[in-house]
Amino acid sequence: MAASMVRSCCYVPRHGSSSLFRRIRTFLTPKSNFHCSPPALSGLLLSLNKRGILKESFPENAAQDQLPRLLQSGAQTVYCGFDPTADSLHVGNLLAIIGLLHFRSAGHHVLAVLGGATAQIGDPSGKTSERERLSADTVEENTRSIRESIQRIFTNHELHFHGGSRKLGNVTVLNNMSWYKNWGVVGFLSEAGRHFRMGTMLSRHSVQSRLRSADGMSLTEFTYQVFQAYDFHHLNQIYGCKIQLGGTDQLGNLMSGHEYIHKVTGEEVYGLTIPLVTSSVGDKLGKTAGNAVWLNRDKTSPFELYQFFLRQPDASVEGYLKLFTFMPLAEIERLMEQQREDPSKRLAHKRLAAEVTKLVHGKEGLESAKRCTNALYHSSVQALEEMSDEELQELFREAPFQELLLEPGTTVIDACRKVNAIPDGPRGYRMVSDGAVWLNHKRADKPEQILIPKLHILSNGLTLLRVGKRNFYIIKWLSL
Repeated sequence: MAASMVRSCCYVPRHGSSSLFRRIRTFLTPKSNFHCSPPALSGLLLSLNKRGILKESFPENAAQDQLPRLLQSGAQTVYCGFDPTADSLHVGNLLAIIGLLHFRSAGHHVLAVLGGATAQIGDPSGKTSERERLSADTVEENTRSIRESIQRIFTNHELHFHGGSRKLGNVTVLNNMSWYKNWGVVGFLSEAGRHFRMGTMLSRHSVQSRLRSADGMSLTEFTYQVFQAYDFHHLNQIYGCKIQLGGTDQLGNLMSGHEYIHKVTGEEVYGLTIPLVTSSVGDKLGKTAGNAVWLNRDKTSPFELYQFFLRQPDASVEGYLKLFTFMPLAEIERLMEQQREDPSKRLAHKRLAAEVTKLVHGKEGLESAKRCTNALYHSSVQALEEMSDEELQELFREAPFQELLLEPGTTVIDACRKVNAIPDGPRGYRMVSDGAVWLNHKRADKPEQILIPKLHILSNGLTLLRVGKRNFYIIKWLSL
């Protein structure tokens, strides 16, 4: 179920994927001996392959012919699953959502399936130990939060990135708890379990790696592939879904779904995997690795998301533009040429950061990110004045935020002491007079200076106090 954390431009073969990837590149290459008609070759799969979004396909032979024909025959239904094991998705999940958005833009219908049931089991793929068990209440709250996030991203895409040249497909967000809540253990095993073979299940990479580990593998985790396979079967029967997207570490689960559906109904279905995205040092981006950049604003602000992509190494930017934006490839190439002509302008980095932030947080989120950038890195007083309380707290997440009554005659040193920014006594006084204190990006070295509106107190009633280089305090002044 889990749409895996995505690894970017360095493709590391897993599950014997290098040969599979060579095959998918071959069947999507216009010059290959492919049995499909030319329109299929120039369609969605080729576009996704050129962008680096497609990595593997299953089954291989059918995907060389039947899948392109299927996509050309009319609107299809595609699904990808997201287990709500946290209260937010992260950048590692974003490429899976973007994959769905590409299919939707091509007129296909997409299902985003939240694993309200499977999150309580835990996907062992890519894990070295069993996930911590989550309560039903936690999973329900996580599901609600992630549903809102996914719906927001789909809305932002429709508003800001869909040109309208082709009708969008339908998008539906589901919770797999809805089809498991009435199952009993005996009934489910009797219905679904008889179609799985232990030898095949044991051969899966995710199982093998865990069986060789010190902790081994629980029966609960071992059954995960059964539930994901049944999800695909259910969606195939109810929604006519024939295509599943997943990260490369989901290939074994995709195969289980295909085999189960083929045994039960004889129908042909397909799996497509997307690459796993890693950091510049090769770490998988995700909550397990401890380096997650979240898609919910209360965990990672638009400014922090913007800065994350703005700071990507030069070598990663072109690949990230292809993966994480909807810019035409020709436009990306022109942008990269401009970047190479004058790297100091960082045009490609800025466009990448802007496109992703607008997709995740909308136009307002991008404007917020730019205001915060100007306020922090360009010492813009105007940007500070335009910022809301929420934006200031996001920008200076660790900074204390205090509301103070603005009494007549309040001085610089009074403000510092009220928020405990300086020590009491002569030492604190000297810190101010020696120039260690800044108010709204301007040095305030006169301790007895009475606070002046529009200089020390901005028009929005805020003061940004800094002591030294890194100690920030946010003051919201209340009038008498």
